Amino acid sequence: MAGGGIAVGVAGARATQYEAKITPAVILICLIAASGGLLFGYDLGVTGGVASLDDFLSDFFPSVVRGKANAAQNPYCQYDSQLLQLWTSTMFIAGAVAGLIAALVTRRYGRRLTMVVGGLAFLIGTGLLAGAVHISMLFLGRVFLGIGVGFANQAVPLYLCEMAPHSIRGALNICFQLATTIGILAAQCINYGTSFITPWGWRLSLGLAGVPASMLFLGGLCLPDTPVSLIQRGHPDVGRKVLERIRGTKNVDAEFLDMHDAVELSKQGNWRKLFTRTHRPQLTAAVLIPFFQQFTGINAIMFYAPQIFNSLGSGKSSSLLSAVIIGAINCVATLIAIFTVDRFGRKKLFLEGGIQMIVAEIATGIVMAATFHTNQAKITNTAAVGVLVLICIFVSGFAWSWGPLGWLVPSEIHTIETRSAGQAITVSVNFLFSFVIGQAFLSMLCKMRFGVYFFFAFWVCLATIYTIFLLPETKGVPIEEMQLMWRTHWFWRRFVTTKQERCADHAPYTVDGKEAEMTQLPVKDRSPINSVDEGTGRKDGSNDHAA
Repeated sequence: MAGGGIAVGVAGARATQYEAKITPAVILICLIAASGGLLFGYDLGVTGGVASLDDFLSDFFPSVVRGKANAAQNPYCQYDSQLLQLWTSTMFIAGAVAGLIAALVTRRYGRRLTMVVGGLAFLIGTGLLAGAVHISMLFLGRVFLGIGVGFANQAVPLYLCEMAPHSIRGALNICFQLATTIGILAAQCINYGTSFITPWGWRLSLGLAGVPASMLFLGGLCLPDTPVSLIQRGHPDVGRKVLERIRGTKNVDAEFLDMHDAVELSKQGNWRKLFTRTHRPQLTAAVLIPFFQQFTGINAIMFYAPQIFNSLGSGKSSSLLSAVIIGAINCVATLIAIFTVDRFGRKKLFLEGGIQMIVAEIATGIVMAATFHTNQAKITNTAAVGVLVLICIFVSGFAWSWGPLGWLVPSEIHTIETRSAGQAITVSVNFLFSFVIGQAFLSMLCKMRFGVYFFFAFWVCLATIYTIFLLPETKGVPIEEMQLMWRTHWFWRRFVTTKQERCADHAPYTVDGKEAEMTQLPVKDRSPINSVDEGTGRKDGSNDHAA
């Protein structure tokens, strides 16, 4: 059965028959693929540190050096340069466009090849940045990095979702985010070390991005493609062999038939189908989740942590060391998410992380408002430590909620026919608003000062409300059955079911033989999810796609 098609089979009829062992093969394959997150993370971590080094700034952004000399007038504004912000954010506008192109490559040529192309593009960008002798090379290098990250972020989350058994899909998918945080931490440690190497330390920081790029490029050449992608491209026998290998059993008939049915339904369309009424919930989530993820303010901190602490009066080494501490907290908190996401579910992590971020951001704004003013050269040591602690609390809340779940949930909520298109929208929206934040944050810090933290806290409030009321729990649901979750949601069911279905009685959705927790609706109000022709609303006992 494949959720989201014209004919929808009995919920869980095949899902209860899935056999999947947690094999060394699937763990190794997913860990290699997840290394694609190192690209994204390394760039997030290295950029702000390099952009705070005087050797780099004097070569390419001398106006910023002059601005720092006048910092006493308004220390919040010493890094307010549109050109510097444009260099930082160029990668994301390139990634937004590349994500849309990567959707076509992913669908036609597979997830594996898309990862290989991403690694190669990132390698080219790394060479341009490390060897830059003119500012045009810096910007061109950032464009190639954007292409690489756009392709990697399109393919890797899909790859992990399609390869992982549904019982540990959340944990394996979050390995992508864990790799991202490791990349951030590694880059921040390298920035701290190369800050003592003059005048070419910044070139070493940027050049070492070639290490994760090589890992993804070479790893992609060695990995198999996903069974779904192989079936989709006309190689069902190879797809079944890969499925047997990663599941550790020959008895994969139920899961293979679900994949085959889903692929057949996917021929009815992808982009066009995503914009139909029945896929309105997925489209909304594909847009809002990455939007809210960026408007938590996390990338403003990850991009510009050294500049933030420099603005508060910390020295160069202290600012970079503060960024290392933040990166370490980020990495440890993401590990916590791996061990909790499939135990407690997505929504509980969203809720806890959201509340934690709201409190931390409001408290940060209050501390900065009370202790740091535009006529001060630096903040007191006690207040600086307090700001660092509050930012670490904020980052940890993000790292076990919106950080990993912002990539996990959008990659698992779509049916096969819209999965590539949906992920492309998620990547593009994510990068588009990363561009907006990267381009605007230093100017916002200059104009809004401590108020910028209240601004981001407001958006986290809205994000938390969205996850509470409009996002269903996806823990433990096979991705082939995901459409059925929307059909029982108190709000979205009106978009994906007919009036006749909503008035009928039916059996609740089941996963692994157990009733799923559909707490949004009483049993009598849950919409039917037995065989229904979505085009006519006809309900009968037959189903061409049911087992």
